[in-house]
Amino acid sequence: MSKIFIIGLPRTGTTSVCHALLELGITTAHTAYTNACFENATAIADTPIFNDFKTLDTHYPHSKFIYLERELTAWVPSIKQLLTRMHTNLTRTDGGFNIHIKRCYLNTFSELSLHNINDNNYLTNCYNTHFNSAQTYFKNRQQDFLFIDIAKPHSYKQLCNFLALKSDKTDFEKMNMGGKVTAWNDIKHPLKVESTAKGRIDKLLPYKIF
Repeated sequence: MSKIFIIGLPRTGTTSVCHALLELGITTAHTAYTNACFENATAIADTPIFNDFKTLDTHYPHSKFIYLERELTAWVPSIKQLLTRMHTNLTRTDGGFNIHIKRCYLNTFSELSLHNINDNNYLTNCYNTHFNSAQTYFKNRQQDFLFIDIAKPHSYKQLCNFLALKSDKTDFEKMNMGGKVTAWNDIKHPLKVESTAKGRIDKLLPYKIF
């Protein structure tokens, strides 16, 4: 089954795009940690998508991939704030975040430490490495792959054109501003797909991780 995967890094506008997809009539999950979530959602963003996009491309042929760009001057302080809050639960060995969150963050943000989190060069390198990996992987596949920066004019129209959808709206609703990360929890929509089964996850997701 083909899907729509939003593969931008955290703090690049994933919640705003997921909200837009809901309003465009697409079943959408912001993060996915169960087999049922992958089965029921047509569009999925954030964890584990930003880390696993190459494997997902193989497992879900003919899918669409949307990379969310963001100016580094805005992304670096935002991701720094998020990673600082997440650090303890990402790195502790006696609990913390679920296994999928830990695996994806610790792979994408390798050698994660409080020292590195406060190093703008480290964060910039993580962003550029991820960006270049996606750009190289999807080279010459414009029919499958879209780059957008939701802060830029016409980005909403680009999304609609890419997915062959029509809308009277012209822009994304900006969400999770000022460091907030909980806007998705507050969204009530019949097409919203829950990421977990009442807080429970599946240890094995429907695609094999290499």
